Amino acid sequence: MNKFVRALALAAWLAATPAWAASTAGPRVPEQVSSAGWAQDMDAFAARDATHPPAKGGVLFVGSSSIRFWESLASDFPGTDVINRGFGGSQVRDSTWYADRIVVPYAPRTVVFYAGDNDLEAGRSPQQVRDDVVAFVQRVRRDLPETRIVYLSIKPSPARAGLMPAVVESNRLIRQAIAPLENVEFVDVYTPMLGADGQPRPELFGPDRLHMTPAGYALWRDLVAPYLQR
Repeated sequence: MNKFVRALALAAWLAATPAWAASTAGPRVPEQVSSAGWAQDMDAFAARDATHPPAKGGVLFVGSSSIRFWESLASDFPGTDVINRGFGGSQVRDSTWYADRIVVPYAPRTVVFYAGDNDLEAGRSPQQVRDDVVAFVQRVRRDLPETRIVYLSIKPSPARAGLMPAVVESNRLIRQAIAPLENVEFVDVYTPMLGADGQPRPELFGPDRLHMTPAGYALWRDLVAPYLQR
């Protein structure tokens, strides 16, 4: 996209975005985290960093349990310094709240971010999830203006089939909101995880029908890999 077209797109985005999201004064701070229990996860990450400090300039994977359980990251992306800071059950705003502990210190060249389905399950609207994703981008941008952000769309989980219309709408709104932003990518994992019948492919999900099998992560690996080679 050339600079003129991008400028027009950004102007349209600013016109359609709530005032807090369009403001250049700084990122919106979430009102609160979704659970006080995340403090224990942050302490565990800090203890891990103290004994095995991650290299700066790597690729940070952050978000909810779909990231936390991505245990094959190192083998999926050989030759890449990967850091996993997923914490299960978290929502988008939680990663924003704790960005000073699980994003900024690593100064990653790329952040791969997945969250959103827990938000919808908890009753947040697609518009709120969209706004929270924009806030996350703003928060990262404040301290890491050169870091690329790769947002993975909300996946279609069989256990949450009733949320699929809200998932589709959230993904549409998020894609639209971040499209004009520099160095921010939207990766559609939703569509490839559907079968010919339009339903989630069962082989991609484990017994709980929510978390993914190795086949699901292999699919994500293939979708994400091109963004880590740029």
